[in-house]
Amino acid sequence: MIKEILLPDLGEGIDSAEVSEVLVSHGKTIKADDIILVLESEKASMEIPAE
Repeated sequence: MIKEILLPDLGEGIDSAEVSEVLVSHGKTIKADDIILVLESEKASMEIPAE
């Protein structure tokens, strides 16, 4: 099932980032607060949890 992911404010004037790593495989069941991907910008990287 495909779900929309709302990203948090990246702060510090950062308005774009790239997905550098996807931490879950297709079809895997996840629960709230599982880290599902890593975003990277010019200034920082951020782990994104499931809601």
